[in-house]
Amino acid sequence: MTDREKMLAGELYYPQDAELAAIRLAAHRLIDRFNQTGDGETELRAELLQKILGRAGANLEMTPPVRFDYGCNTYIGDRCYFNFNATFLDCAEIRIEDDVLVGPNVSFLTPLHPLLAAERNFFFDAKGTKRNLEYARPILIKRGVWLGGGVIVNPGVTIGAGSVIGSGSVVTRNIPEGVLAFGNPCRVVRKLTGADSVRPKFKQTESSPLTVDKENSQ
Repeated sequence: MTDREKMLAGELYYPQDAELAAIRLAAHRLIDRFNQTGDGETELRAELLQKILGRAGANLEMTPPVRFDYGCNTYIGDRCYFNFNATFLDCAEIRIEDDVLVGPNVSFLTPLHPLLAAERNFFFDAKGTKRNLEYARPILIKRGVWLGGGVIVNPGVTIGAGSVIGSGSVVTRNIPEGVLAFGNPCRVVRKLTGADSVRPKFKQTESSPLTVDKENSQ
């Protein structure tokens, strides 16, 4: 197996591998161009995201600056929004389904390093190349999730459909669907129910933005 194949399979690999380094370099050049775009350059941003990402869904909005390790290992669904400073360490796949809302300074982190320092430390191979070992676990964010500002999603985590993760949370384990969760480590606080609706607080009209779109509702 190549190091790229090992990386995507969750095996130990060398991130300094020449193929992986070339993929990162090409991605980072595109990401730098994306981060230099202005607010009015919507079409250019969309074009660049199509080149950077494994999938860029319809009506995806991502506010610069953003950072990716590879970009091609991140798959984003339709109608998603990402505020400033989203970080994707996508050594394993990061899959984000439709209608996901992401606050500023949110990080999706798939890589892991050995816990023992002797196995984690950098070393030099026979050719004098500086190396270290790592492995990675995929992240899955299901439809309709809201991640508050400053959330960190750790390797191997799945967050269930419709759940809300409070700001500043560090998500170290799977979160079920339809719950409010927050904290460090992130824990489920309660189920989300009809009592959480904001509709009683606002006057309803036929043109109200609170009118449910049945096709896109949870």
